Amino acid sequence: MISDLGIVDNGAERVRIKSHAVRLGLDCTHLRSPLAQPAPIGVFDEPVRPEMLRYSAAALAMAWFTLRGCAVALPIEPQAYDLLVTTSDGVQRVQVKSCAAPTKRGYWHVGIGRRPYVLDKTAGKIPSDPDSIDLFFIVLGDGGIYVIPSSVLAGRVSISAESYTPYRVGDASSLLGGASVEVDAPRRSSMYVREFLGIRGLVDPEGFAFDVYSGGEAV
Repeated sequence: MISDLGIVDNGAERVRIKSHAVRLGLDCTHLRSPLAQPAPIGVFDEPVRPEMLRYSAAALAMAWFTLRGCAVALPIEPQAYDLLVTTSDGVQRVQVKSCAAPTKRGYWHVGIGRRPYVLDKTAGKIPSDPDSIDLFFIVLGDGGIYVIPSSVLAGRVSISAESYTPYRVGDASSLLGGASVEVDAPRRSSMYVREFLGIRGLVDPEGFAFDVYSGGEAV
């Protein structure tokens, strides 16, 4: 029909003709571009790969702090910390750690040490210098999120997250492909963390938690 009308067949002309057809109540489905892609059958639903948590933990940390009004920056050169987070109390140096799965005994064992030589991957790990890091942001494979000051973990190369439930500040289990795992953790955010980040105007004490919910209940 387009060629019979002496009109050049292009996207603009098809839109113009389709508009007139819609106005006149005519069926114009046959005017769909031959290059049009079919409608997707389903949504993207690839399974979660727990081993990728170590690569996505920093992005989760950036989102978590940003959602709380804290500007986040990345160091332009390798540093002992992963993120620079600006809070009302100043710039905090944040080291991001993760643990994809618990041990056979059910403990979330998180390595927080560092190697003394960057190029020597066989060297044993040593504690991080508490003067080089202000906060540890830790995310577990069950979605648990912890924000722990470096002074609390000084001298350690690994911890069991269960021992630090007062610093558990949220849950991101729905992002990790499962329902929230019930743990003996406080429902409200740590008073220390709220004060440390300078977020003192919260009306809802659960508002500091990572805003991911399971069954409509804040976890």
